[in-house]
Order: sequence, then C-alpha cells, then structure tokens
Amino acid sequence: MTKGLATIVGGNWLLESLDEPSAARVHLYAEKIDVGAGDIVCWAGEATDHAYFPDSAILSALTILTDGASIETARIGREGAFGLFEAMYTHSIFGQCVCTVPGTILRVPFKILRFVFEHSPRARGVFIAYRLGLGNQIEQAVACYASHNTLERVSRWLLAMDDRMKGKNLPFTHEFLAHLLGANRKSVTLALQAMQASNCIIYHRGKIKILDRPRLEKMSCECYKIMKAWTALNAPPPPP
Repeated sequence: MTKGLATIVGGNWLLESLDEPSAARVHLYAEKIDVGAGDIVCWAGEATDHAYFPDSAILSALTILTDGASIETARIGREGAFGLFEAMYTHSIFGQCVCTVPGTILRVPFKILRFVFEHSPRARGVFIAYRLGLGNQIEQAVACYASHNTLERVSRWLLAMDDRMKGKNLPFTHEFLAHLLGANRKSVTLALQAMQASNCIIYHRGKIKILDRPRLEKMSCECYKIMKAWTALNAPPPPP
C-alpha cells in the first residue's frame, strides 16, 4: 500500500490500490455516509451519478422480479464497489443495492471515476480487473442457485459473510436470509438447524456465530471457494 493512502481513502481495498494521485482526487470528492441494515443504497432502475465503495458496511446487489421477489447476485464488502462500471456509462442501475451489515460507505461521483479511469493506467487496470472478477462471481452465483440446495447455498453465504466480518457475529434472521437467497423461510430454518445440530454454528435471536469453519465448508457447495478466489479477501491489493 502506498504510504499514507489508507488515510486518504479509508478502508476500501479497491480505492487503496489506486495510484496516489488518483486516490487523492477521489478523496476530494468522496462523501462518507452511514448506512443501516436494510437501507436501500440504490433502487433498481434508478438514475444516479455515484458509485458506492463500502468502508465498514457490507452491501448486497439484488435482482428484483416483477412479483416483488428478489435474489442476491453479489455481495460487496471493502474489496469492491457497487455501480462502478454499469452506471458510469449508462447512469442507470439495473439491480438494487441494499445494506446487509451496517457501517460506512464512500459515495463517489461518476465524473471523478471516469477521469481517473481515463487518465491513470493503474486505475484502469484496477477497475477492469475488479469488474471481470465480479462478473465471474455473478455467473457462478447463477449456477449455484440453479444447481445447489438450500443448505449448500446458506453455508456458502455465511462463509462469504464471515470472510468479510472476520469472525464477528452475523446479524441475520431466517427471513432476511430467505429474502436474499430466493428461498422459502422454512428451508432456511431447516438448513440453520442442521448446521447447529452439527456444531457448525450457534444461532440465537437473530445472531449467527460460526463455530467450525472447516465443517461448514464441507456443507457448502464448491461455489464458495470458486467465488472467494475472485474477491482477494485475504489481503489488501498489492501496492502500485
């Protein structure tokens, strides 16, 4: 990491990996805002002029169906951003972005991101690499929803959230998980009960604590490891 860069851009690894002039420019125009669990950061189809970079919050990108149902296609922590490419060029968001874990995010105007993209080879490489990785994750998520059962998908989702929350309690109810995963509440409840019976997790009053990650990984489908490989969650990006 470039010296002093973390103090410029906060805790978002994507922005930390920019060259210092680009990061400094982003800092001039970025706005740090607080978001709570369940807050809508951006509505589907909304015209917007900003992208959102999680600092301490975690966001979920949702696809909304005509009957009002929704399903998560990607989760975004400090390793990424929502709306970085799609809205930079179309000014319209296809999916909906909701906060799943409260905290802070950085809101950055598209015009600033376009400027650093066009004038910094480093920024261009960082943004394109992230978009390619995110696209691969979304494709894997589609395959996962089509091929794997609720227990496997809930296990994958909890592991991915635990990666971002570093062992903290996961504040998710059965209903919330069902909403994000496109599953019915009963199947999610049965999945969590199976995990708790196997001593993988402990669940109480909307709080989930992972007790045995290796065992939970065995319950998960192969999608967890495939998708994790595209997020670079184990460490911040390399310095410029």
